[in-house]
Amino acid sequence: MITKYVLDAARRRALLRHPAGWIACGFGSGLAPKAQGTFGSLAAVLPWLLLRETPIAIYLLVLLAAFVLGIWACDVAGRLLGVDDHRSLVWDEFVGLWIALLPAVAAPWWAVVVGFGLFRLFDVWKPWPIGWLDRRLKGGLGVMIDDVVAGLFAAVVLALLLMGSSRLA
Repeated sequence: MITKYVLDAARRRALLRHPAGWIACGFGSGLAPKAQGTFGSLAAVLPWLLLRETPIAIYLLVLLAAFVLGIWACDVAGRLLGVDDHRSLVWDEFVGLWIALLPAVAAPWWAVVVGFGLFRLFDVWKPWPIGWLDRRLKGGLGVMIDDVVAGLFAAVVLALLLMGSSRLA
């Protein structure tokens, strides 16, 4: 029996045989034995460093494309595993963190660290409506949407912190 916490060798092989599995598990970052969401979020910082150099319209298009791709990949991977939102599926962390770091694009380095922390806080804590969405929506959309909202929450708080810090300077 598979749970959302355990990924045996056979299921791991099945997941990685399909391109959707590679994407959904964040190119392997979701295969960490513990704290998969944190490892997925850390892995998401690397492509974000390139993404932040793009014009905002391109950034937003990439976010939209990554969200749609994630719905598909996480849905396929969830069916392969037989579990809707297995912990190894971390593409949602990639998209959620990229949303959370939108205010950090032209900000000091500390904004990336704070944005990362805020995103992880909202993703784990799951205040309303994040927890509500997490419990009610299933499939690829269910995997993705709670992290998108956690990313939005984190982005708003980070933007407010950056505005406050610029007023103090």
